[in-house]
Amino acid sequence: MNTKYLDLLAQKYNSEEKVAAEIINLEAILNLPKGTEHFVSDLHGEYQAFQHVLRNGSGRVEEKIRDIFNGVIYESEINEMVTLVYYPEEKLQMIKNGFDQEEELNQWYKEIIERMIKLISYASSKYTRSKLRKALPDQFAYIIEELLYKTDESSNKEQYYTKIVQQIISLGQADKLIIGLAYSTQRLVVDHLHVVGDIYDRGPEPDKIMETLINYHSVDIQWGNHDVLWIGAFAGSKVCLANIIRICARYDNLDIIEDVYGINLRPLLNLADKYYDDNPAFRPKIHSDKKPSEHEQLQITKIHQAISIIQFKLESPIIKRRPNFNMEERLVLEKVDYEKNEITIHGKAYPLENSCFATVNPEQPEQLLEEEEQVMDKLLFSLQHSEKLARHMKFLMKKGSLYLKYNGNLLIHGCIPLDEKGNMEKMDIENKTYGGRDLLDIFEHFLRHSFAHPEENDDLATDMVWYLWTGEYSSLFGKRKMTTFERYFIKDKITHKEKKNPYYHLRENEETCRRILTEFDLDPDQGHIINGHTPVKEIDGENPIKANGKMIVIDGGFSKAYQSTTGIAGYTLLYNSYGMQLVAHKQFNSKEDVLQNGTDVLSVKRLVDKELERKKVLETNVGEELLQEISILNSLMKYRYMK
Repeated sequence: MNTKYLDLLAQKYNSEEKVAAEIINLEAILNLPKGTEHFVSDLHGEYQAFQHVLRNGSGRVEEKIRDIFNGVIYESEINEMVTLVYYPEEKLQMIKNGFDQEEELNQWYKEIIERMIKLISYASSKYTRSKLRKALPDQFAYIIEELLYKTDESSNKEQYYTKIVQQIISLGQADKLIIGLAYSTQRLVVDHLHVVGDIYDRGPEPDKIMETLINYHSVDIQWGNHDVLWIGAFAGSKVCLANIIRICARYDNLDIIEDVYGINLRPLLNLADKYYDDNPAFRPKIHSDKKPSEHEQLQITKIHQAISIIQFKLESPIIKRRPNFNMEERLVLEKVDYEKNEITIHGKAYPLENSCFATVNPEQPEQLLEEEEQVMDKLLFSLQHSEKLARHMKFLMKKGSLYLKYNGNLLIHGCIPLDEKGNMEKMDIENKTYGGRDLLDIFEHFLRHSFAHPEENDDLATDMVWYLWTGEYSSLFGKRKMTTFERYFIKDKITHKEKKNPYYHLRENEETCRRILTEFDLDPDQGHIINGHTPVKEIDGENPIKANGKMIVIDGGFSKAYQSTTGIAGYTLLYNSYGMQLVAHKQFNSKEDVLQNGTDVLSVKRLVDKELERKKVLETNVGEELLQEISILNSLMKYRYMK
């Protein structure tokens, strides 16, 4: 152990007693039950549904309340308390409006404060007092602790405790206390949140999800393909930038670009007005709760065409300068016969419909017009100077990774590229061959390098970020090719097919999952792979628990665009000291519906895995860190105080 480091540590622990006290504390924590992990994925900008799942802890809040109060208070009171914890400000106002007499309201305050204190006590039962204190509202921490830890068998302090509650009510602090206790409960029922990819695209409010995560007490993120697209755009990739604008136009979410992140789309609109007209293939998908005017729809349609053609042009030089990407067949603009208005794919000619090639030079299809170059330069400058987007992307990089090994499980958004025999597929990069974990590690290396050097936009690292979005061996894409062009312009749907990597059918096999866990140095007997990315079609009988429980897929359709396919509105996963539970969610209608009717979005809970012995902190990633701290403190004790 480095003695200089120990000398510095001794400044904090400057006595034998302080070192001993910290060792005792950490050793004791190792024997506490592990905290509850909460897994979500494929949020796709659906902030309202996401924040409700956070507030209810995928049912953990209601479970705790029922554990304490079932048979003790009326069912209506339980439902009222559940909703009060979810949405304290709004529910409080509704409850208060129902009282005519101040005495009745004050009596309710007294009862609900007592019940909330019991709930906090129960929800925090496996945490240290220090950890609980951090979860309490600062302004009431002392008062709450007094009420939590009251022991008064001889009634010496009965009036003391009664007076505390009376004064809270008489001084007009009851609402603030109840609201604080509600949010403390939400925090205590979930110790750590995992977001298994795809915060961005399709839904209307990814920025609000990002703000929520930034302020969340403990979180990690495994990047999804859509998240990487936004990271790539911020890192300087113009083709990634074109993609995010195209997707926002397709789903009528351009206000995310312009209003939320302050990126000026006027130059793009001017270009689109000049060269494009209405086109049914590029009309935006309309939200049920958002109806743009005909004029606005036409503007979006023009922008959608303009940025799509720019995207196809920008892809060509990357494909040509990176032959190892093996994407020559995606040089789609070069395969078009512009006189016949048809494209040849794999030797077969297909007629094109809804064509919009006004800015394409048939002799040099990849060549951007000077106006298009200027528009993209302005867009990139504006995007990279968005303060809000910078904060969000830096947080994504700080908390994110392509995969995570956590408490014996492998968390990954997409796939581990496999061949049909279940072997790790290989990719040649800079005269070296990578596969399996090594391939994901080199992908992440390039992504981080690109983000650190936003001034470079045609280097290998930046091109590799785009490859993660669309490449054959990308762990995030997981398909042989992306048929965006075909879906816009070719009627024959056989050309739209995107063949999935064999991983997606081989993951049904337990032995395949065990090999993958071993590849990542995880115990195949104890570990699980937790996936997002591909919506589980529960409506067709697909099971999200695969490979004898080794594989759990938790993309059940948070995104409204997928809910007709999945039949539900998303899965979440809970993993506490007793085991794992998968939770399916019904469609979230609105906060108002929950407040008025007390309805929740939970449906079926399924047991995935039950621990034979209750898992302790000692057996977790946090436990590993604490053991390292204990080892260092023991070294300090020997070095400074046991000579």
